[in-house]
Amino acid sequence: MKFYKMILLTSIGSILLNVTSAQKITISGYVKDVASEEALIGASIVNANTKSGTTTNQYGYFSLAAFAADTIELIISFSGYTIQAKKITAKENLRLEILLLSAASNLSEVVVISGKNDHNVQKAQMGFIDVPLKAIKNLPVLLGERDVLKIIQLLPGVQGGQEGTTGFYVRGGNLDQNLVQLDEAIVYNPNHLFGLFSTFNVNSINNVQLIKGGFPAEYGGRLSSILNITMKEGNKKNYQMEGGIGLLSTNLTFQGPIQKNKASFIVSARTSYIDLLLKPLTSKTTTYKFYDVNAKMNYELGKKDHVFFSFFKGNDNAGYVGPNSLNYGTNFGNTTATLRWNHLFGSKVFSNTSLIYNDYFLGLGTTQNNYYEVLYTGIKDVGVKTDITYIPANKHKIKTGFTFSHHSLYPAAVSSRIPRRGNRITINKDSVAARVSNEFAFYASDEYDVSDKVSINYGIRVPLFNAPGVTYSSVEPRITAKISITPTTSFKASYTRMNQFLHSVPSSTASLPTDIWMSSSVIIKPQKSSQTAIGLFKNFNDNSIETSAEIYYKTMDNQVLFKEGSQIVLSTNLDSILTFGSGKSYGLELFIKKNFGKLTGWFSYTLSKTTQLFPALNRGKEFPASFDRRHNFSLVGTYELSKRWTVSADFVFYTGRAFTLPTGRVTVPINGSLYDASYYDFTSRNNARLHNYHRLDVSFSYKKIRKLFGKKYESEWVFGAYNIYSHLNPYFVYLAPNAATKQPEARQVSLLPIVPSISFNFKF
Repeated sequence: MKFYKMILLTSIGSILLNVTSAQKITISGYVKDVASEEALIGASIVNANTKSGTTTNQYGYFSLAAFAADTIELIISFSGYTIQAKKITAKENLRLEILLLSAASNLSEVVVISGKNDHNVQKAQMGFIDVPLKAIKNLPVLLGERDVLKIIQLLPGVQGGQEGTTGFYVRGGNLDQNLVQLDEAIVYNPNHLFGLFSTFNVNSINNVQLIKGGFPAEYGGRLSSILNITMKEGNKKNYQMEGGIGLLSTNLTFQGPIQKNKASFIVSARTSYIDLLLKPLTSKTTTYKFYDVNAKMNYELGKKDHVFFSFFKGNDNAGYVGPNSLNYGTNFGNTTATLRWNHLFGSKVFSNTSLIYNDYFLGLGTTQNNYYEVLYTGIKDVGVKTDITYIPANKHKIKTGFTFSHHSLYPAAVSSRIPRRGNRITINKDSVAARVSNEFAFYASDEYDVSDKVSINYGIRVPLFNAPGVTYSSVEPRITAKISITPTTSFKASYTRMNQFLHSVPSSTASLPTDIWMSSSVIIKPQKSSQTAIGLFKNFNDNSIETSAEIYYKTMDNQVLFKEGSQIVLSTNLDSILTFGSGKSYGLELFIKKNFGKLTGWFSYTLSKTTQLFPALNRGKEFPASFDRRHNFSLVGTYELSKRWTVSADFVFYTGRAFTLPTGRVTVPINGSLYDASYYDFTSRNNARLHNYHRLDVSFSYKKIRKLFGKKYESEWVFGAYNIYSHLNPYFVYLAPNAATKQPEARQVSLLPIVPSISFNFKF
C-alpha cells in the first residue's frame, strides 16, 4: 500500500503547491482545421518565452498556464499543417480557438515545414504510436482497400495473423487481448471478408493511436494493446462529398454543417459487390456480402458544453456449397453507439461523460462428410464512463474517472454426427442462456514534470468484476518515468499491471477459424499480465527523424484454451472443457521513422519470443505460442515524385509461425474425426514451423484537379500490386496421403500470389 499512498500524497501535494504558486492565468481552447473546423488531436502548443508546452486531447482541447504580465508568443504545430505563431497579451484567463492551415493547402512559394514536436522524446510515455492517416491512405494494401489494421501490422511489437488478414498480435498477446475502440465503443470483431480487411472506413477517421505498453491508468480490460480510433466530426463550414470505387467495394462519405460553425454531421457507407465478381466463376457455390455505415453528429451547446453522437454498424454474410462435401454459412456483425458530453469547469478542468452501447454476434454452421458443427457467440454491452482532467499547472496533468459496463454474453456450440432421422440442432441468441456480468473500474493518475529532465506518469486503476456466484477485484499500478539525457535524447522505463475479464477461446473443432467469447466465472479466472519495459529515444534533424529502441518483458496468467479432444454438445458446460495456463513474452523493438520531406516512412524490427505453459497440455511442458515469431521486419516508404504522382511501397519479412504436426496415425473403421476416419497422435504442441514469410507491395497514385458540371473536384487513381514478386507464402499446412507411399505428408496451402488492384477516389 506504500505505492498507492505515495500517489495520493504526491497528487494532493502537487495541487496545494500549485494553488500557492506564481501562475496567474490560463490560456485554453481548441485547435482545429481551418477549412472544416475538425478537431486536431495531439497538436502541440508551446510558450516560446518559457519553452513550456502541452498537447491537445482527443477532442482538440488544451490548457496552458502562463504569467499574467507577459506578452506571450505561442507556437502551434501539428503534423501535416503549417506552423502558426500567435502573440498574446493577457492579464486574465483567455480562451482561444486556433485554426491551422493544412500544408497541402499552402500555395505560397515559401514552404513552411509542418510541426516537428518532440513529445516522443520528452513525454513520460512508452509504447505509444500515432498512426499517420497519410500512411493509411497512401500505402499499398490488398485489392486497393485502404486499411487501418494492415498498417498496424507494420509497426514494431505488432505481428500479423494469417496471410492477408487484419488480425494482429501485440507483444506476445492473443487476438482477444487487444482492445479496439471506435469513439470509445468496443468493436469485438473489426473485420470484413474473414479478416482480409477491417470494418473501418478510412474516409470517416480522424485519428488512430496504438498503445502497446506503459498503459495510462484510464485504460483497462485487456492485456496487450489499446487501439483508439476517433471518427471525424464533420465539416462545420461547407458540405463535402468523397468516395471511391475499388475491385471489391465502393464507398461514399458525405459531411457538412447542420448549423454553420456550431453543429455538423458526417455519414460514411461502404458496400461490396463480390457476388457479382464471383458469380461467373463459382456457379453460385459461393456467396459473400458485406456493408458498414459510420455516422456522427456534434453540437456546440455553448462555450463550455459540446455533445457528440456516434454510430457504427457493419455486417458480413457468406455461404459456400462445395463439391467436396464441405459446406458452410456464416453471418456476423457489430453495432455500436456512443453519446458523449464534454464540459469545461473553468479553464483547468475538462470532463467527458459517455453512454456506450455495442452489440456483436457471430453465427456459423459447417458440414463436412457426415459431421456438422453449429457455433454462436454474441456480446451485448451497455455502459457509462466519466473522465475528468485537471491541469493545475504546466507540470501537472491529473486525471480521474470511472467506467461501468453491463455484459450479456451468448456462447454456444455443437459438434456432432449428422442424424439419420430428425433435424439438426440450430442455435441463435434466443436459444442460448445469457451469461450476465458487471464490470466497474475507478482510476486516478498524475503526469508530473519533476524537473526539466525528469518526468513521471503514475497512477492506479481498481477494477471490480461481478458475475453470478463470484466477484473479482484487483489493484493495477501504472508508472512510466522519463530521464532526459540531452534535449533530443531520453531514457524511459515503465511498469504496468492489467486484468482481463472477457475471453475469446479458440474453437478446437470448427471447420473455420472462429472464437467463442466467454466471461470470467467461478472456474474461469481473470487473465492477468505484468509488463516491464525500458527504452532509449532519440530524434535527429530538428525532430524530423524519430528513433527508439525498447526492451520489454511480459508475463500472462490464467490463459484459456479448450482441452484437447473436446467434443461439444448444446448441453455442455463450456467452463468444464477449458484448461488454463500461463505465458511469457520478451523482446527487442527498433523503430526509425522519417516524418517530413518528399520521402517519408519507417523501418521496424522486432526480435521476440513467446511461450505458453499449460499443465494439461503438451505433457506439462512449455511450448511456443502459435503466434510466436522470432524475427519481424518491415520497411515502409512513400515518395512524392511530383505534385501529381506518388509511389509507395512496403516490404515485410517474418519467421514462420508455429503449428503442430502429428507423429503417428491410427485408422478407425467407425466414428472417425470430423475430417476422416483417422485419429492422429500428437506428442508435442507447436513442434513445427511454417516457412518464413516475405512479400513486397507497391502502389502508384495519380492526383489531379478536374471539373464536373463546371465544379472542381479532386480525383485520384491508385494502381497497385500486393505481393509483387508472387512469393508463395504459407497460409496453412494439411496432411494428405502420398500417392506412392500411402503415408501422410504435410502439404502447404498458399492463398495469395500477386494481386493487382486499381481504384478511383474523388472528393468534392
